[in-house]
Formats: sequence, structure tokens, C-alpha cells
Amino acid sequence: MIMRVSFAILAIIFGGVFLSANFPENGLVDGDNDREKLIIAAVMRLIEGHHFQPGEVDDAFSRQVFKTYMQRLDGGKRFITMGDYDLMDDYEESIDDDLKEPDLEFFDLSYELINNGVKKVKKMYPEILNRPFDFTINEAIELDGDKLEYAKDDAELRARWKVYLKYETLTRLTSKIDAQETEEDSEGGKKSMAELEVEAREEVEKMMDDWFQRLDEVRRSDRFETYLSSVTSTFDPHTGYFNPKRKEDFDIVMSQKLEGIGARLQRSGSYTKVTSIVPGGPAWKQGDLQVDDLIHAVGQEEEESVDINGMHIDDVVGMIRGDKGTNVTLTVKKVDGEMLDITILRDEVLLDQGLAQSAILEYPGKVDKLGYIKLPRFYADFENPDGRSCAEDVALELEKLKKQDVEGIILDLRNNGGGSLADVVEMSGLFIEEGPIVQVKSRGRDPYVHRDKDDKVQYAGPLIVMVNQYSASASEILAAAMQDYDRAIIVGSSSTFGKGTVQRFYDLDRLIRANTEFKPLGQLKMTMQKFYRIDGGSTQLRGVVPDIILPDRYSRIEIGEKELDHPMPWTEISKVDYNQDVVDLSSLSEIEKKSENRVDTSPVFQKIEDNADRVKRIRETSEYSLNLDAYQSAEKARDEETKIYRNMFEEIEGLVVSNLEVDMEHIQMDSSRISRNEAWMKSIRKDVYIDECMSIMKDMITAGVAVVEEKHRP
Repeated sequence: MIMRVSFAILAIIFGGVFLSANFPENGLVDGDNDREKLIIAAVMRLIEGHHFQPGEVDDAFSRQVFKTYMQRLDGGKRFITMGDYDLMDDYEESIDDDLKEPDLEFFDLSYELINNGVKKVKKMYPEILNRPFDFTINEAIELDGDKLEYAKDDAELRARWKVYLKYETLTRLTSKIDAQETEEDSEGGKKSMAELEVEAREEVEKMMDDWFQRLDEVRRSDRFETYLSSVTSTFDPHTGYFNPKRKEDFDIVMSQKLEGIGARLQRSGSYTKVTSIVPGGPAWKQGDLQVDDLIHAVGQEEEESVDINGMHIDDVVGMIRGDKGTNVTLTVKKVDGEMLDITILRDEVLLDQGLAQSAILEYPGKVDKLGYIKLPRFYADFENPDGRSCAEDVALELEKLKKQDVEGIILDLRNNGGGSLADVVEMSGLFIEEGPIVQVKSRGRDPYVHRDKDDKVQYAGPLIVMVNQYSASASEILAAAMQDYDRAIIVGSSSTFGKGTVQRFYDLDRLIRANTEFKPLGQLKMTMQKFYRIDGGSTQLRGVVPDIILPDRYSRIEIGEKELDHPMPWTEISKVDYNQDVVDLSSLSEIEKKSENRVDTSPVFQKIEDNADRVKRIRETSEYSLNLDAYQSAEKARDEETKIYRNMFEEIEGLVVSNLEVDMEHIQMDSSRISRNEAWMKSIRKDVYIDECMSIMKDMITAGVAVVEEKHRP
């Protein structure tokens, strides 16, 4: 059996690899930081020898590492002063030399300075919060650290913190005023503005106490990982060092064998951002938490929420995880600026909700029976070659839909971050005769072509593949193959994610034979390969551009691989010979024009376009007034605008969505499955993108573009 290899947004994971290396048997380095120096030496040796495109480790590389590290060390410019920066700046072009030695002089200095900065500010904030703020003054705060200079001295740093603490107090004061205005008059009467301001400052001080307590607990190993990951990510954004704890967390997330909420998180500035929702997990079921939400606070059951601003990602994950059957409340900021409390019941991630599932779509009198398959990820049981396979499951769904005599099939890969390479190759082969699917190239080697090796066509009818900005890796492989073959119409946002690289984990303990006193050393996730379309182009950076592009709320925002720091470039190799004799899409331009006309005259899609402009404007706004009246006025305007777009999607009149009869026994086994299925059915009935795909499919069938050869008829 072909080895199943996982293509994912974060990494494409291969099994453990033993690598022999000529490290000294009796220890590598001397000094107080032997373990860290050993890790640096091992990581740099691996990258030099095996990274797909390591590049030169020179002064230019050093400057990039310095920039990345300073951003990660204190991106908000709240602890490091210009004097501190000047001390570290002396090392801007010598980090490359420190990596070759290895030497930790720069890291040691940065560790000392950031700790001193934290201690310094820890003394400042209680003094600042001890006095009332004047919210009648016309001043503003800039929240984007990239737009700020470092404070020139401690006095300016204190002034910056005063503005920041005033902003935090203002947001809470505004909420208290709004809440009091909507409450019934209480027996004690309403509180004065001064009383509300005191309460707001007290809340901010408690938040800061909690935050600085967590900052005091930041470990040297955490800072070291930040430093080393700044080094590795300069080679490319997906190469990174994982300390033993974080690798363990990564494995838990990848296996999804976890009692929690089923969301993947990463640090974004001082906040924690949702990067993906695990299909079938508690957050996915609850429905309110979405990718790109920023988590501001976490609450346990009936306990008061804890502000997680600045908290280590490990600690955030630890707070959100918990026992099955308990509640966790997340206070999140949506992409449109709305603040929302989301309560999620922790549970074990149910794998069956992450599996391929299908439904029947109909518009009586308008569009005849169509099949719909949702594939949340390209899953496979990597530990068990005979385990579950998404390719086999999709093949089964295709057979079930064919028995229902559907006239066309829509395969939905939206938000599908990838998965198994073997499965995407096998799955692509379900729709074509034998032929190449994807090319994979290692450093210094000729490309290897992964092929569908049998001429059986599992489904030979009209096919639409749905994608969006978060369709990545394996999703991009399938979409690209279907597009290159002219086998399906690809429909979605302006492009897919654009991740065309392959990563592998290397266990540093297996690389280093000796130095057992320093183990465990952690692991290196390293980019080893790139994959290419069969037409020779890469999906790297560019992704897959759909044949028919539909507007969405992110259409004005740059999203994907190209927005990451130091992405690998788009490249091209020779194409391979390919063709298919299954369908004819020669009328594609006519179908595209009809879709464009429908979208242009659709009130819903026009509203989506307007919302995209609003989201872009909000994302670009980083300066806020600290005048109470001005702030309240702006907040009221934002709230009113948000209401316009809050319930954009209603159930589509006339659209009938139904389960396959053969699936009903499984669905009705328990109430939770029934509820989840009802929610899924409802989400389809409100999905304007599926609605438009049904119209596109009707145009395909009407135009006769899906001319099935007799030999392929089921």
C-alpha cells in the first residue's frame, strides 16, 4: 500500500526519520547554555543539509532574523526602549556568525532586556491606574506596533503605557455606561460616571495583575524557542523548532484525540487567533467561533473570565482544554470588530463529523437532483495502513449518489486545509482515466510524478469543485488537477491558500547520539519538498485561481501563504503529458458569463461585496480616540453597521436539501447526531455559494458540456 502522507496548512507530516550525523560522542560544546547551543548546532546542520532551499546564512539573513525576532519579542513596543534596541541592534549583522559558532551572546542580551522591561512596566502600571483618567481630552491611541517607534526612554515608555491603560479603561467604561442605560432602575439608583470609572480601572488593574503574573512565568525555554523559530522561519514560514512540550501539543491536535473545543490556535501579536476549526469538534458544532477570531478572554464554568492578552500560547491552550462535559466561555473579537462571548461545551472530537458526507440538492421545477459531498479534510489513519481513508469514503459517497440518479455532483473543499497525499492522488483518479495528478520535487532531484494508475472512472458526470482562501495543500492538488484536465469547474474565492511546500519532522534526539543529559531536545519541522501541478506551475503563493470567482467577506483582504513572512517563491518545472476523455468543458466561457450576470444582480452577493469593503476598512483601522464622546459615537456607528450584516443569510426559498435514505439509520442512532445533521442541513439551505453552484451546474447540463463517453457510463 502507498504510504499516506499528510498535507496540512501547518505542515505536511512524514513519519519519524533516523538521520546519522557526525556529532561528537562526548559532547559538542562547553558553557552554561550547552543544551541550547547543541540544539542550534543540530538545527542548522539539518537545514544546511536537507532543507529544500536553504539559501545563504549571511549578513542579509542575519538582518531578517533580527527583524523577525524583534517583532516576536515585543511587537507592540511596550517593553523595549530605544536604548535597549540600540544595544541589540549591534548584533543585527552578526547573528549568522552566532549560529555557526554557536554563540548565545545576542539571545542572552535580549533575554535580559525583555525581562528587565517586563519588571520595569510591572512597577509602572499600578501607579498609573491609581489615578482617574480624563476622557474629555482629545487624544488617540495607535494599536498597531508596526506604526510605532520604540519609546526613546523610560519616561516615554511610561507615557505610552498611560495611553494604553486609558484605552483599556475606556473600553470597559463604555460597556458599563451602555449596560447601565439598558438596565431597569435599581433600588440604589444609577452609579455616577466617577464610580463607573473607578470600577473600570479596577478591572483593568486585575487584568494587568493576571497578565504580569503570567509574564513572570515565561520560561527561558519559551524565549529560546521564539528566538530559534525566528531563525528557522527566515528560511521559510513552515520550518520551525518545536520544544518537547509543543511537539506533544502538536501531536494531540493532529490526532484530534483531545477533550476540548476542537480549534487550532496561534499567537497573533499579543492576542490568540483561531487558525482553524476542527470539523466535528465542539466549536464546529456550536458554530459561532470562526477562523481569524481573536480570543481576548477565557472563562471556566461559572468563574470570571481571565484576560489572556499576552499569555503564552501553551497556557491559553491549557485553559481552553478541559474535561468532557464542562463549559468554557471565550470572549472573542470578530473580524468586523464585534465583541462576542461564546460558550462551548467541551467534548471529545467526534471523528465521524470530520468525515466525508453527502446530501441531495433540488429545486423542484428549476434544478433537478444534484449530489453534494462535503470533505472537511483529506484524512487518513497514518498509524494503520488498513485504517480509514477519505478517498475510499468519497468513492463510497459517489456510488451512493449515483444510485440516486443525480445529474451532477458538487465537491465542497472550502476550509479544507489538506491531509493525505496518497488519498488526494487516489481521489483525483475517481474522476479521470489513468494519468498524472501531482509532481513532487526534492532538493537536487528530478520531480516524482504521482499518478492515478487505473483507467477506471468512478464518476463520469458533471463536476464542480468548491474552494476558498482556506483550501490548502491537498485541496489545491485536487482542484489544480481537475482544472488542468478540464474535468471540473472550480468555483470559489479569488484564489486558494497557496501552500505548495512539504514538511517533515526530525527528532533531534535521534540525530544526536550522545549528550543524553540534555535530552529531550525537541524536533525540527523542515520544508523538504515542493509540489507542482501537472502543467508545471506551482500552487506556491499563487494557489489555484477558480474558473468562476464569487465574492466573499475576505475578498478585499490579502490572505494566504503570500502574506506570511519569508515564503518560498513561485517556481515552475516542466509539464507532464496528460489528457482526459471523460467530459467536454468547451462551453466554460458561456457558463462563466451567466454566473457573473447572476452575481451582479444578486442582492445577497452585493451585500457580501459591501461587507467585504467594511471588513477591510475595520481591519485597516488601528487608531482610536480616547475621548469618551468620540469613542462612544464611533462604537455606536460600528454597532449599527454591524447589525446590517449580522443576519445576511436566510434559508433559500425553494431549495430542498435531504439526506440519502441509506444514511438515515446512522444519523438517527442518537439525538446528538440528529441535531448535528439538522444543523448541517440548515447551513446548506442558507448557503448562497452552494445555491450559485447549483445554477452553474444547471448551466453545465443545459449547455451539454458534460458529454460522457459511452465507455464511462455507469
